[in-house]
Amino acid sequence: MNEPLKIDVLTIFPEFFSGVFEVGIIRRAKASGIVEINIHDLRSFTTDKHRKTDDRPFGGGEGMVMKPEPIFNAIEKLIGTCERERYPEGTKVILLSPQGFVFKQSLARELAEKTKRMVLICGRYEGVDERVNEALVTDEISIGDYILSGGEPAAVVIIDAVTRLLPNALGCPDSAVRESFTENLLDYPQYTQPREFRGMKVPEILLSGNHKEIEKWRREKALEKTRKMRKDLLELKDS
Repeated sequence: MNEPLKIDVLTIFPEFFSGVFEVGIIRRAKASGIVEINIHDLRSFTTDKHRKTDDRPFGGGEGMVMKPEPIFNAIEKLIGTCERERYPEGTKVILLSPQGFVFKQSLARELAEKTKRMVLICGRYEGVDERVNEALVTDEISIGDYILSGGEPAAVVIIDAVTRLLPNALGCPDSAVRESFTENLLDYPQYTQPREFRGMKVPEILLSGNHKEIEKWRREKALEKTRKMRKDLLELKDS
């Protein structure tokens, strides 16, 4: 059996994650030894009596900035070094922030296939001291062009997206292959019982048993939906 993907989350609000990984695919992946998730209170890596994780920014300005010391201490304790070039192979230290590269399915797949250890740093307030980025971070990731109160929701999104792509995490291995964004296309429409509901009928082609024609119909519908909702994906596909 392969070693589980080890995921560590650094946060000042560990209670945010209470129960969130105890349902569905992630719960099963944990129980099967596919993934190991550990939540760490960043305050436990402070050295002052007030357990302070933030301070005023140099140069003035509104808000607070997360201090470097607790994060450096945490990385050194978890990984064994604060020197990025000495991280063990397959280690990713990811800062979750609005300034990062936008998280996409291709990145989720890359993390699932190439990563052995993933440390997620949940930013807060006005951001994180830049020295964390300069010395520790291998990847800075955003889950979209909007502002959250902190990186905790983003950590959940990334852990979910990556975990479901790990070998044997899904009951049906083909499910991840056929999903939206896998080929820069949105998914085709899905139908189930009953065949007719409030006057709306399941397309006859799906009842035909002609799998070749069904695949053709699904492809056409996926393209149609992508043109309507996410034309940018088709531009990526053609580039």
